[in-house]
Amino acid sequence: MGIESKRQQRFSAVIQQDMAELFQRDGNVWAPNAFITVTRVRVTPDLAIARIYLSFLDAKTAKENVERIRTKASEIRYKLGMRIKNQARIVPHLEFFLDDTNEYVEKMDKLFDEISKEPRQPE
Repeated sequence: MGIESKRQQRFSAVIQQDMAELFQRDGNVWAPNAFITVTRVRVTPDLAIARIYLSFLDAKTAKENVERIRTKASEIRYKLGMRIKNQARIVPHLEFFLDDTNEYVEKMDKLFDEISKEPRQPE
């Protein structure tokens, strides 16, 4: 995906804020016992599709939680539409993805720790 326009960035910020509030209020219904964070929202240039990246506190059940949320996408889209109806002409189609950035950072930290613990070779 290329560089986002100012319009896309503003719309993404609105959706991210509203989705965060929705997950804070109703997230337990869609993904029980999960603490959900909306880490990033990307919107297509025509504002028709919003790709929402979610992070979960419990990484073990993250994939199952994303699948549950995907099955409830139409309900979530309806609730989002009720919130942004005065700010947007259309309510975008929602696509949910797992944001695994934290897992990647942890993996890299472990690798660097292992490297730093290895004895140095004399030159």
